[in-house]
Amino acid sequence: MDKMNQAFEKMKMLVGMEVEDEHEAAALEENSSLSFMDDFNRNCTLSTKQRFNGFAICFVAGLTCTLLSMLVFFNPIKFGLTFTLGNLLSIGSTGFLIGPKRQVAMMLDPVRIYATAIYLASSQQIVDTSGNYFRVWCTNMV
Repeated sequence: MDKMNQAFEKMKMLVGMEVEDEHEAAALEENSSLSFMDDFNRNCTLSTKQRFNGFAICFVAGLTCTLLSMLVFFNPIKFGLTFTLGNLLSIGSTGFLIGPKRQVAMMLDPVRIYATAIYLASSQQIVDTSGNYFRVWCTNMV
C-alpha cells in the first residue's frame, strides 16, 4: 500500500499537482477563518484516482466525438457541432489533472493568449455557422 501511495505522489508531481505534506494538512485544518471560496474548494476536491478517471472518461469521449465527426464530414451542422464538442471535451479533460483554475491561468499566459483567443473564436464561429445552416434548413422545410 505504501508503494501505491508513493506511485500516486510521483504521478501528482508529473502532472503538476501539489503534493500535500502532513504538516500542511494539519495547519489547514487548524485555520478556521477561511473565506467562502477556500471552504468551497476544500470541500469540492477530488482524489487522485477520481482525477485520473475523470481525465480518461472526458478524453475518450472527446476523442470519440472528434473521430465520429469524420463520419459526418459532408454534413456541416453535424460535423461542426461534434468536432467542436470533441475538441472542448479533450481540452477540458486536462482540467481534471491540473484543475480548471490553473488551466485557465495557463491558457491566459502571455505566451498562449493569442492561440487561446484564436481557438475560442474559431470554436464560436463553427457553432454560429452550424446554427445558421440549421436555421436556413428549418426555413426551407416550412
